[in-house]
Amino acid sequence: MQEKISGRKPSYGFFSQVMYGIGEFFGGGCFVIINSFYAVFLTKALGMPTALAGTIPLVGKLWDAITDPIMGNITDRTTSRFGPKRFYILIGSILSGVTFVLMWLRVSTTSTALMYVFYILMYCLFSTAFTIFSVPYSGLLPDMMDDYTMRSKFSNMRMVWSTLGAMVCGIVPTLMIKDNLDPASYLRCALLFGVLFFLSSIAVFFGTWEKQKEPVKTSLSESFPQALSVFKNRSFRLFIGLYLFGQCGIDFISGMAVYYVDDVLNAYQNGFFTYMMAALMISQLAGMAVFGPIMSRTSKRQAIMIGAPIRLVGIIALFLFSHEGAGMIPILCLTALVGFGNAGCLTGIFAVMADMTDVDELITSMRRPGVVSSMATFMRKVSSGMSAAAIGFLLAAVGYDEVLANTGIRQSAFTQRGIAMIFIIAPAVLTILLIVTNMAFPITGREFAMVQKDIARRKGTESSKASNDEKAALQRVTGFAYDSLWSQANAGLKR
Repeated sequence: MQEKISGRKPSYGFFSQVMYGIGEFFGGGCFVIINSFYAVFLTKALGMPTALAGTIPLVGKLWDAITDPIMGNITDRTTSRFGPKRFYILIGSILSGVTFVLMWLRVSTTSTALMYVFYILMYCLFSTAFTIFSVPYSGLLPDMMDDYTMRSKFSNMRMVWSTLGAMVCGIVPTLMIKDNLDPASYLRCALLFGVLFFLSSIAVFFGTWEKQKEPVKTSLSESFPQALSVFKNRSFRLFIGLYLFGQCGIDFISGMAVYYVDDVLNAYQNGFFTYMMAALMISQLAGMAVFGPIMSRTSKRQAIMIGAPIRLVGIIALFLFSHEGAGMIPILCLTALVGFGNAGCLTGIFAVMADMTDVDELITSMRRPGVVSSMATFMRKVSSGMSAAAIGFLLAAVGYDEVLANTGIRQSAFTQRGIAMIFIIAPAVLTILLIVTNMAFPITGREFAMVQKDIARRKGTESSKASNDEKAALQRVTGFAYDSLWSQANAGLKR
């Protein structure tokens, strides 16, 4: 029986890859702006203490611990003529564009407590809207196609758009926010990008398709047991390690970049932050063109194994130039090296994500792309929130004075050295952890083919018997004994 398709007619050419990947302009771009400027907006423009400002994204992530699993379950339970994931992508596109702007409104109050509560509320509204878009978007690719190599190509295009989003969102705000003490400049920037994020995310709805699947028959009360059951999957646990260590390292770089350029190098007003972000993002985009073919010819894991050490070398070498008056050319060259390494990390990590639905299906006998993607999305948000909170606390620990910052006065020499250490050491440690985790990750194209073949056996469309080598490989991939696979009990359901 031919599968029913929602959306445009399936096509695997360049245009289809572009239309699928363009949604990551939003996902890759919005967090660059938030990580780079939200704490700066709250501390420098509004005078909020750094420790408080850093916890706002973290509170938002705690809220995501509720909304993401529920959204994943809702997506898998929904039936729509548009396709359940595309339907929520449509709704999330509209809500996300509006709520992104709301985060940057200036509240008229002298009370730090009221200010803190207001921006927590605005952040949680945006985070919920982003969840409505990003959970189904992250789960869409497995229901568009099954081929391992073709998924890699679409995932790589998604990372190209992520890098383009990060590039635009890393550079354009620096041109618009000339004075980082002026709240109005942040709002003007938010209005522009709210529109761009809406346009890029709504394009996914019109440019993709979705295989209509039988909805999962679970209740909302089962959202949390289902969400937790995803972590029984050994490959998914290791993937989360890749995701967290890879993304947190990038988040620390983007989150500390303004402080590093402004307070350590004393070069923000000279436009050096714009040059630095341009070097980072242009090299990252160039790296996508290199690591995409590497990934297709070897494995998704190999792209990370090459990219992560390159990123590590670039970060550590910045130690030599982290002071006022340091040569800008070597700093830009090392920043470009970091960006090139980032390309390998991101290319591999996001390509791996699409394969987690198939491994989960082998374990549970259920097709749950919404639940799987909700946990991946949640952990991405956790990484962003943890990074923001850690930056806030670490800045407070090295004596960052928000009163001096709000008046445009430079921090003490001790604080400047502390900022440099945070900017370099934290991403370096996280990159080392990324390399170690990647070495343990068990899936290449060979293992993925085994997963799909065994799913076909369980469905009765493949007549061969699994060899002992296949059983051992599938046990390494799933973390389950072969005879325990394909059971709804593994999905946290009591049936």
